[in-house]
Amino acid sequence: MSFEEEKQSALAILEGIELGTMTADESHALLEEADPTLVYFIFKWIRKRYRDHDEAAMVMGRLNDIRNTFRSITRKAKAGEDDPIVQWFEGEHVYKDLEGAEFIDIIVEKLEG
Repeated sequence: MSFEEEKQSALAILEGIELGTMTADESHALLEEADPTLVYFIFKWIRKRYRDHDEAAMVMGRLNDIRNTFRSITRKAKAGEDDPIVQWFEGEHVYKDLEGAEFIDIIVEKLEG
């Protein structure tokens, strides 16, 4: 998969959860194929971005539906938490300050670079 395709796929996962454009099953299928660190980052960005947001209940509900229905995805995200890129990102950036596309650009570039 090309670099641009990786970005598009990652953004589709994030927006699928964020905007509700995918079912939990559709999100699961894409998350199964994703890098564990990317899964961790997507889940963390959503949690941080929507912590005090007007749409928090809906977005967090979709995220929790995926996490509770597909425990393997929750374990996958947990496995990605220990990647050194996470420490780098969290030292340089603030999740909630980044829009979805900008966040994905940074993450995919670092993961693929």
